Amino acid sequence: MTLLRVAVPNKGALSQAASDILREGGYRQREDSKQLTLVDAENGVEFFYLRPRDIALYVGEGTLDVGITGRDLLSDSGAKAEEVRGLGFGRSTFRFAGPAGRYTDLSQLAGLRIATSYTGVVEAFLQRRGIEASVTRLDGAVETSIQLGVADVIADVVETGSTLRRAGLEVFGDTILESEAVLITRTGDVPSGFEVFQRRIEGVLVARSYVMMDYDIPTDRLPEAVRLTPGFESPTVAPLHREGWSAVRVMVPRDGSQRLMDELYQVGARGILLTGIHACRL
Repeated sequence: MTLLRVAVPNKGALSQAASDILREGGYRQREDSKQLTLVDAENGVEFFYLRPRDIALYVGEGTLDVGITGRDLLSDSGAKAEEVRGLGFGRSTFRFAGPAGRYTDLSQLAGLRIATSYTGVVEAFLQRRGIEASVTRLDGAVETSIQLGVADVIADVVETGSTLRRAGLEVFGDTILESEAVLITRTGDVPSGFEVFQRRIEGVLVARSYVMMDYDIPTDRLPEAVRLTPGFESPTVAPLHREGWSAVRVMVPRDGSQRLMDELYQVGARGILLTGIHACRL
C-alpha cells in the first residue's frame, strides 16, 4: 500500500499543536522528540518530523505529499507548494518597526536597510508596493540590528509589542502578513489519500469550533427558536411525549453559545444542554 507522506514540524511553536490536531484526527504520533519518522500503516500515512522552515521545500519538490507549516514560512520559501487551508493555530502578525517616533509611513522605507528573518516575505511585499530597499536576512532576534548599525528598520513577528518597546522600537505602516499554521500540498497536485486526510483534519477543526445543543421548546415557538439555531443544514426536531412540545438537536458555534442559551431561554426553551463534539464528518 502506498502511504501518504506527511511533513510535521519537529520543533518550535507549531510542533505540539500540529501533533495534537493529528492525534485528534485519529493518527498515531511520536512519543519521543528524537524520532524522525513514524509509520501509521493502519491509517495509510507516514509522518516525517522536519525543521518547519524546510517543510514547504520538501513538499514543493514532491519529496513529500503534504505538510503542516506556517503561512509565513511557505511564503518565504518560494517553493512550488500551495496552501490548502488554514488550521487556526500558530497565529502571528508581521510588521515593520523602527526607532520610536522616527517612521510613520511605508514610503519612508525607500532606500533603507531592512533586517528580517523572512527576506522572501519582505521582498515580495516591497515589490508589490513598488518600494526599493535593501533587505538583509538575520536569523534569531533582529531587534538589536538597528542598535548595532546593521539596519535602519526591522520586519518581524509582533504579538504584544513588548519586546519591541524594550528595544526602543515601535511598529509603523501596514501589516506585511497575517500568518497561521497551514496545510500545504505541491502546487497543482492532489496526492493519493489526501482527500481522506483532509477530511479528518477538517472534522477536527469543526469539532473544536462547534458544540452540540439540545433543548425543548413549545412547538408554537419552534420557528423562532430555529431562526436562532439553524445549524449546518437543518436542526433535528422530534415531538416530545409532553403534548405541544418539541425536542431540538443542533450544532452551534462554540463562541457565543452561552449567549445563545440565554436567547433560547427567553423565547421559551427549557432543558438546554451543551455537549462537546470529539469528531465529525460533514
